[in-house]
Amino acid sequence: MTVRSSFVVVANRLPVDEVTTSQGREWRRSPGGLVTALHPVLVEHRGTWVGWAGGTGDAPEPFELDGIRLHPVPLSAEELERYYEGSSNATIWPLYHDAVETPVFKRRWREAYRMVNQRFADAAAEVAAEGATVWVQDYQLQLVPAMLREQRPDLRIGFFLHIPFPPIELFMQMPVRAEILRGLLGADLVGFQQRLAAQNFVRLARHLLGLRYEGQVIDVDGRPVRAGAFPISIDVKEMEAMVATPEVQARAKQIREELGNPKTIILGVDRLDYTKGIELRLKAFRELLADRKLTVPEAVMVQVATPSRERVEHYQALRVKVEREVGRINGEFAKVGVPAVHYLHQSYSRSELAALYLAADVMMVTPLRDGMNLVAKEYVAARADTGGALVLSEFAGAATELRQSFLCNPHDPDGVKDALIRAVHVEPVEARRRMRIMQRHLRSHDVRQWAKSFLSTLGVPENE
Repeated sequence: MTVRSSFVVVANRLPVDEVTTSQGREWRRSPGGLVTALHPVLVEHRGTWVGWAGGTGDAPEPFELDGIRLHPVPLSAEELERYYEGSSNATIWPLYHDAVETPVFKRRWREAYRMVNQRFADAAAEVAAEGATVWVQDYQLQLVPAMLREQRPDLRIGFFLHIPFPPIELFMQMPVRAEILRGLLGADLVGFQQRLAAQNFVRLARHLLGLRYEGQVIDVDGRPVRAGAFPISIDVKEMEAMVATPEVQARAKQIREELGNPKTIILGVDRLDYTKGIELRLKAFRELLADRKLTVPEAVMVQVATPSRERVEHYQALRVKVEREVGRINGEFAKVGVPAVHYLHQSYSRSELAALYLAADVMMVTPLRDGMNLVAKEYVAARADTGGALVLSEFAGAATELRQSFLCNPHDPDGVKDALIRAVHVEPVEARRRMRIMQRHLRSHDVRQWAKSFLSTLGVPENE
């Protein structure tokens, strides 16, 4: 018999990873801001998380871990290719990121997206108690709110989009634009990272469907749908505690030694994604080396590029470009045993990333477009010593909050170079002042505050 919950989270992935131990295969909670923020709420309400467990074929039976009920949804290999790699990541992702790469539109992908969204909606309807709150997450599941409302009008439904929401003229390219918009309008509250994204959404409802709105509230057949900005954040206390441990402090010192104790370590940490501006960042570094405004070994760059969506064509092409640029820089400017760029195409643990943050003098976060970018916030939180400098793209959502960073337009190579040089040469007193202000902001705007803000706007009492 299905156990029903008063609070349900619906996301593409379950917040767990299947790992092999000496006892066999078991589930472990995966790290991440979303599960950190929602775990206390889920535990308090005996909540259920609906999502894909990874792998293809039949889903595991529902199970419980760390006080959360987990309800796996199955995906076939074909659905993974068409719904996830196709419709979600080759159509919606590039379109919503200002078409940095050209979106690909295929009918069979759209049908798979529809079918999988219906499966998630059905699962949520099955596990939600009468009058429950259901919070749907992100661009892979934009049809779920309307599908769920059709089955369960008794539910209170929230939706949060973790990536940017495009302006009207870009969204209108979507072949199933009205269906996606109606899908989102099935929610009572639609949350975005930025105010401008919420405004885009409200105006789109008027432009595409002729719906009336007042302020941020849209009238959908007499039912109010509220749009709002809820900038997501990180677990600041967790990061501050991690960088304070002797192990991470020692590892940060060791990293500097392994790099030859340069005067300046410049760090980039990104998924290998074309929205992140990795190639442009590398070119800016190369030009500064060519102009001798930076020199090796006094300055070195470390670029972590976590593998991502490796079966999607855009990503395969990007990897070739990035690795070619790294090779060119090292070919021209490295010395024997001293690369100019240390390029790491692999995943790292949270503690290793914290040590890298601690070791880096300058963090470069220069996406062409980003809903938020939590790496920027993690770096600021990690710098308990109040040293370091952050170079940040104006087109990352984080730029509206981290105003004391060195902001730049990543499309302008000279602007990126200027911001990087200013960050490299900033006076220590000024660097500490900037970092302290940003840290104060993050402490009062952490990931728990984000979840609390969204859920209270949705009308979920804290002790419901």
